[in-house]
Order: sequence, then structure tokens, then C-alpha cells
Amino acid sequence: MTTHDRHLTLPGLLRRRAEEDPRRPALLVADVGELTFGEWDRRADGVARGLAERGAAVGDRVGLVFGERDWIEFAVAWCGVTRAGCVAVPLSDRLAPAEVRHALTDCSVAAVLHGAGADIPETGGWRATPAELSVAGGPFERDPGPEALAQIIYTSGTTGRAKGVGATHGNLAYGVTVNPRRRKLAHSRHFVHAFPIGSNAGQTMLVNALDASPAALTLPRFTPGRFAKLIESYRAGTVFVVPAMAIELLNARVHERHDLSSVRLLGSTAASLPPAVAAALAEAFPKATIVNYYTSTEAAPAQTTMIVDPARPASVGRPSSGGDLRIVTPDGATAAPGEHGEVWLRSPAGARAYYGDRRLTGATFKDGWVRMGDIGYLDADGYLYLVDRESDVIKSGAHKVSTLQVEAALYEHPAVAEAAVTGVPHPVLGKVIAAAVVVRSPVTAADLRVFLLDRLAGHEMPSRLLFVPELPKNHVGKVVKPRLLDLFDRGPSDAPSDAPSDAR
Repeated sequence: MTTHDRHLTLPGLLRRRAEEDPRRPALLVADVGELTFGEWDRRADGVARGLAERGAAVGDRVGLVFGERDWIEFAVAWCGVTRAGCVAVPLSDRLAPAEVRHALTDCSVAAVLHGAGADIPETGGWRATPAELSVAGGPFERDPGPEALAQIIYTSGTTGRAKGVGATHGNLAYGVTVNPRRRKLAHSRHFVHAFPIGSNAGQTMLVNALDASPAALTLPRFTPGRFAKLIESYRAGTVFVVPAMAIELLNARVHERHDLSSVRLLGSTAASLPPAVAAALAEAFPKATIVNYYTSTEAAPAQTTMIVDPARPASVGRPSSGGDLRIVTPDGATAAPGEHGEVWLRSPAGARAYYGDRRLTGATFKDGWVRMGDIGYLDADGYLYLVDRESDVIKSGAHKVSTLQVEAALYEHPAVAEAAVTGVPHPVLGKVIAAAVVVRSPVTAADLRVFLLDRLAGHEMPSRLLFVPELPKNHVGKVVKPRLLDLFDRGPSDAPSDAPSDAR
């Protein structure tokens, strides 16, 4: 962010864009409608005024529970809440009622704004749709300042109960510009995504809608065919996915049925791309630069960026956007190149924090650095390679096994559509390797093991293989590894891939 931009907030950026080009589309939702900058700004004022008239004070938390068909209403509500100086708590209506209740209760929301027909758990406070709350009038101004809390995102909770990560206005607006000539993604008229509301990826797309040159175009619910058709129909130049979506696009072979030649940038976020998947994306989108982004809800806007490179197929890149990166050994020292340790990123903006949890904040955030919860290493040129999530590393006998490495090897087999690896209990070794696999064509466990012989060491070889129709995922598309154990408890291992679905 340039010096003169340091006090800019996202609601302030919306005001500027509405003044510059009020009729320009900012956000389009497929089969639903569109929102111009002028309408977005006017409606955000109405929500902010409605909140103030109902007594909402600066710093009050306001839950936002919306479905993906409600992206327009959500965008209006988010900017209205933050313009009023309140703190937005975005949540997808795909979450289980208990998850929504936990988030709304955990941060003691004063009110809930929601989509029409949403089923909101009882948590206290009043509730309304943006239309019901809105109060007409002129521009509403209540500037809380860049250091004030703007939003709380509840993490996806793949390993336990979701935690609220708070971000300030300054953190969210880091790097945005008011200069029309410097707006990002200027190579396209639309950028396409299908991320759920309430995820860090979804919030990044909301920032893009305010800051980027093209209009945001979103699909209410991702399916490979509809997503590819949307790209083709709008000749979209930029596409954002998570790895699970990329895998579905490839498995459906949409590039054989749709013209995707307009895509110049395909970005993948939320998890690292298996090298075989990244290579297949480059073939499916031959005119696109494939970029892998590595960050977290806690670390943003710090991230590493990697333009997929055959010379470094497993790397997630080097720091970008003014951030920094280091690998820390168990004794707290900085690791040498090639040495494994904890991955820490340093944010160039004001650091985030866990809302209401100083102990956990102190364990994760330190002097601007954020502990990522991953084990990794740097090569001699400073490129980051992830070994595994700390919680996912499998200790089998005297060995430590990376689930990411075993998954990457499985993805190289042409019959494997998806794979997820975990450790299951063993009376002697403690744990052994277990892989759940979704296939696109018939294959046996014996075939897979033969294929893996020259790709994995003996201690990395899956002792159990389970063919399943789908992997357990959360609403963001990440595999929930604790639920893999339930699959292995229920299902027979080494079932042939053409077995009945209840055995796969």
C-alpha cells in the first residue's frame, strides 16, 4: 500500500469507485443478477444507517448468514456493517446449525443479517434481511479507523471446533489502490470463482470485487460443467479455484467440451496443488498461467506465490506482497536450506488475532509472524516446500511420513481421481499409512501398490487402501482428515474399485 493509501478502508474504497463509475458492474451472480458500484454504495449506506438507528455501536459484532445465491445481499450487508463501524462475522448457510450457533455465540453478536428464508439458530439479538433493515438517506459516514476490528472469520474447522480470526480495516485494505491504472487483473473483464461465503478465499474475492479491474462473477454452487460454461460464456480471463474444484474440473474433462482459451490466469488457493494436478491444469488451460497461492485465514495478506514450474513441481513459491517467510527448528533457530521445521509467515499489514483467545493468539502470532501449523523447508533459492500439516504427519515406527508426499504419488496414477492419506492405529508401529482413493477408471489395490513401488519408500507405502465414492470435505472443499478414520473403521480395505458403492 502506498503512503497516501494507508488510511483507506474497504467501505471507503467502495465510495470512491461508486463516485468514479456508478453504473459499472461490480458483482454478478449467475442466474441471479448483478450489482453496480453505485447501487452497492447506496445500499451499504442504507444498511449502515439502519444499524445505527437500531442502536448498533462501533465494535458491535453482527453475524452475516447467507447462501451463495445471496452474494449480492451479502456484499451489501458486509460493506454496510463495516461502514457503520461494526464487526462483520460472515458465515455460510451451508454450515451445520451447531457450527453457526457456535460462531454467533462465541463472539456475542448483537444482531444477525441474513438471506431470505434462512434458518438462523436462536442466539440472542435481533435479526433482519438487508432490505428489512435498510433506511433511506444520504451518505453515511462513521470511520472507525484502520486499527479497528472489521471482521471475524471462523476457520474451516478441519481438525476441531472453528476459531474466530479477527482482522482490522488496515489488514483487509492492505495493498488496495485508488489509482484506476494500477488495478489488478486488468487483462480480463470478469474473474470467476465459486467460493463459499465466510471462507478466507471468499473474503479475498470480496476484496477483489472492490479493488480489481474486472467484475466478480460467481456461481452459487460449484459443478464442473456449469463452472466451465460460465467461463466460456463470459470469456473470463481469470479463474480462481481450490484444489478440490481443480480436480473436479479435470476429472469431468470440461476442457474437451468447452472453449476455455480466454483464461489467462488460473489461481488455486486454500491448499497446495498436487504436482500431477498442476501439470494437468496446464494442459487443460494451455493459455493460462497456473498460480498456486499459499496462505491461511490467520496469515493473510501474507502469502507465498508460485507460478507452476516443472523444475519445482512441488514448491508453493516464495513470499509476495511484502511478506516474509522463515522455517523454525524445534529449538527456535532458523533452519538451514533443506532442513525441516515449522513454517512461519510474516504479514506486511497489521497482524490478525484469535478473537477473545489471548492464549491461542500468543501461541500462533508473535512479533508480526504467524505460525502456519505446517512443516516445510526452503531450497537454496528460498522456495518453500510443504512436508505436511503438523497434525497430519504420521509417526510410523521410527519414521515420520508425509501424507502430502504419499497423496502426490497416488495422484500420478491415471486411474486416481482423488486421494487422501491418514494414519491408522497399529499395535507395534503405533500407526501405519492408510489411503482413501476415488478412482475414475477400474484399478485394484495390487495395481496401485505396484505403481507406488518406485515412488515411495517402504515405510511410506499404504498398508491399507480403501476405494470410496467420495472423500469427506467441509464446505470450503478441504478434506476433513479426522473423518477418514471413520471410513476405515466402517469400510473394507483393498476392495476392488468396481465393487458396489457401499463397499467402496
